[in-house]
Amino acid sequence: MTAQGKSLESSDETRKFDRGKVEVVHIGDFNFGRYRFEPGWRWSESVKPIVNTDSCQTYHVGYIMSGQLHVAPVDGPEVDLSAGDAYEVKPGHDAWVVGDEAVTSVEFIGAEKYAKPTG
Repeated sequence: MTAQGKSLESSDETRKFDRGKVEVVHIGDFNFGRYRFEPGWRWSESVKPIVNTDSCQTYHVGYIMSGQLHVAPVDGPEVDLSAGDAYEVKPGHDAWVVGDEAVTSVEFIGAEKYAKPTG
């Protein structure tokens, strides 16, 4: 097959967690994720209990479609990501929704392992 596409509206896998979810689509050797974090979501409260690590160990590359996300790396400056921002976030961080609007994003790298139990 020389070309293929798949709608994020019909994900292959959905991982739900407190105040959020990631919907994953598999296309060939790639995984794309559509994330939704509701107001009040924080990685260290919503996903940390699932993966049992001190900080998020997923490498993320994506695009924020709505809302604002604050990212706090353990060894670097903190950053706010807003609608329209492309981003790269390396492993070793916490993150949380800022304000009353849900954060939605699409990730090109990161969805394969995000919020999967370790063990």
